[in-house]
Parts: sequence; C-alpha cells; structure tokens
Amino acid sequence: MEETYLLNVEGVKKKILHGGRGELPKLQDGSKFTFHFQTLKDDFERTVIDDSREAGVPMEIIVGKMFKLEIWETLLSSMRIGEVAEFWCDAIHTGMYALVSRGMRRISEGRDPLEGQKHRCGMGNMFDYHSTGYDDLDELQRTPQPLIFIMELFRVEDPSAYKRDTWAMSKEEKLAAVPVLHSEGNRLVLRREFAQAAAKYQEAVICLRNLQAKEKPWEDGWLKLESLVTPLVLNYCQCQLELGEYYEVLEHTTELLQKHNDNAKAYFKRAKAHAAVWNEREAREDFQCVAHLDPSMAAAVKKELKQLGERMRKKHVEDRKRYQGLFQSSQGL
Repeated sequence: MEETYLLNVEGVKKKILHGGRGELPKLQDGSKFTFHFQTLKDDFERTVIDDSREAGVPMEIIVGKMFKLEIWETLLSSMRIGEVAEFWCDAIHTGMYALVSRGMRRISEGRDPLEGQKHRCGMGNMFDYHSTGYDDLDELQRTPQPLIFIMELFRVEDPSAYKRDTWAMSKEEKLAAVPVLHSEGNRLVLRREFAQAAAKYQEAVICLRNLQAKEKPWEDGWLKLESLVTPLVLNYCQCQLELGEYYEVLEHTTELLQKHNDNAKAYFKRAKAHAAVWNEREAREDFQCVAHLDPSMAAAVKKELKQLGERMRKKHVEDRKRYQGLFQSSQGL
C-alpha cells in the first residue's frame, strides 16, 4: 500500500501493513490504548532499537495524560482495532524517544524508571542525564533523527472500562478513591489478609501524596491531606507488624514521627518493631513516650514492657549457653 501523509500532521508518513476492523475508535480523556510496537532506525538495515514483544508485555498509554512522546497518541488515534501500521516520523517528533525508551527498558529490567531524575520537565532531565546508560540511546540523544514505528493496536478502552492506575486519575478521582481504599483495607484486615490490606492502604497514601505534592507544605490544603495520610500509614504499619516486616515499620513510623512527634500510636508501633528486632533500649524509650503522650495507653505499655523484659532475659540466657558451648568446643580443639 502506498504511503500517505496523515491529515494535518507535518513530518509523519503512514503505511498500513494490515487493515483493522470497524470504525476509528471514539476517544476521550482517559481512554487507554493497548498495543505492541517496534522502533527502527531510518537506515539501510532498518536497525531495531526497541521491540515490545521481546519484553512480552504490550504497551499502554492513556489519552490526555501527556505521555512524553506525544506523537504516539496521534499515531494510535489514526488506527483501527487490529490494524498494523508503519509510521515514519521526522526528528521534530522523536527528540524525546531516548528518554521514553530508557524508562521502558528500566521497567522491563525491574528497575525504577525515575531513579536519578530531578523534579523538572522532561527536556530538562535530558540534560541532567548526560548518559542514559544505553549506548544506542545516547546516540539518539546526541543526534535526534527520524525514526520508524511499527504499531499493532489491540484495543481501546473507555475510562470506565478498566481500573485506572493512580497516576492516571484526576484530583477528584483520587480524593474519591481514598475512602473506598481505606474501607477495603479495613475489610481485609478483619479477614486477616494483611498483605492485601497493606496494598490498599498504600495505594490510598499514594493518591494523597500525589495531591500533596501540588500543595505548599504545612499550609491548610497540605495539612488537610496529611490528616488523611496519617491513619492510613499507621494502618499500613500495623499490617506490616502482622507480616513480620519490622524494618518496614521502623522506616515508616520514623518518617511519620519526624513530622508529628506527638503521635502516640506511631511511637507504639515503632516500639513494637524495635522490640521484635531486639533493639531493647529504643523500644523502652518509645514505650515511655507512649505512656507520656497518652496516659490511656499506660496499661498496654506496661504489658508490652513486661513482655519485652521476659523476652530479653530469655534471649540473654540462650546467648550465654550458646557462647559457653562455643567456648567449650574451641577448648577441645
């Protein structure tokens, strides 16, 4: 089939390799494209740069969410379901490809795609990287050039047809999701499904932290969101205590207490985590803080301190026997 210019798109040519079915999908903000893609250099060998099939997972992008390679939304919008098409894109459209590819590769390798990035616009980050960590992408970054994208569109879903990731939600959707996630977490705790409950609390916290990032710290809007975050973090920590993830609890309660050093529940959970990993002095200090901040918890603190003392005495006896056995064994050598 002959190449044709896409209507009203400069520097793009499209060739349909396999026709799709039906009409062009009707799109709206939040619609999700699912597709496979292959990226090629526009050279004699048509050198392959990336191929989503090698990763084994199709690509997904959300309409209207400012995907860094904006031209992809335009290309996909011209396709029917089941269509396979080849697009030639001039360098004016491909300058950000190295950054996008770097993130996708890091995800496929199980690494953080944002590691090392500063909180700046995408183009600013290009200059911060110096190197992407991949030689072929460094070349594209130094010398933007035309690229060829071969895409196969599998499906287009309306926003209501799929569970939206937190990053793809609007402010109103995030606020509405928080109480639902909180309630689901509580329900799972009652069923003692602590890992699943922790995931619900964590997702709710992420929603609120994303909203907080747009507020000035310690001003009214930020504080209102923080008041919602705190109980969710405490619930998350309780789940981690039940799961034996004590260092996770230490990390999150310490972070919480750096902002709210009068939170007795945070001290209590941190004390229990310290006790579990044999940090006796730190556990006793935190339990004393609990009793000072909230006298109504004095009985619970007394019980925990008694249990801590008994566990430490037992540990000391066991350690003494172990060391004696080691000493006697070394004497017999």
